[in-house]
Amino acid sequence: MRSSTAPAPPSPASVPSGTPFPIDAKGLGLQKIVDSLHQLAEDGSVPRNVRRGAQSAKDELSRPRTALDMRISSAVHTLDDLANDPNVPTHGRTAIWSIISSLESFQ
Repeated sequence: MRSSTAPAPPSPASVPSGTPFPIDAKGLGLQKIVDSLHQLAEDGSVPRNVRRGAQSAKDELSRPRTALDMRISSAVHTLDDLANDPNVPTHGRTAIWSIISSLESFQ
């Protein structure tokens, strides 16, 4: 008979450096959201205030000593203000709503 053993945790070499989140499903999900915020912050087709707001939300999520629910709430609040800006193009607003939806699934 084969013994059932749990899979080994990922080695430190396989984890991207600078990842501020623990290596679990939540951490990987938050890292994807941070990556989406980074893409929005670098998108030249959205207004500058949206790029700054996306960077601000990304910074909020990356605070290591703040409780996760507080980081998520701050980021959602920032992104909600951006989504209500009439100058945001449709694709930018859709990206913001998608990120907000992903963040709310963590709460």
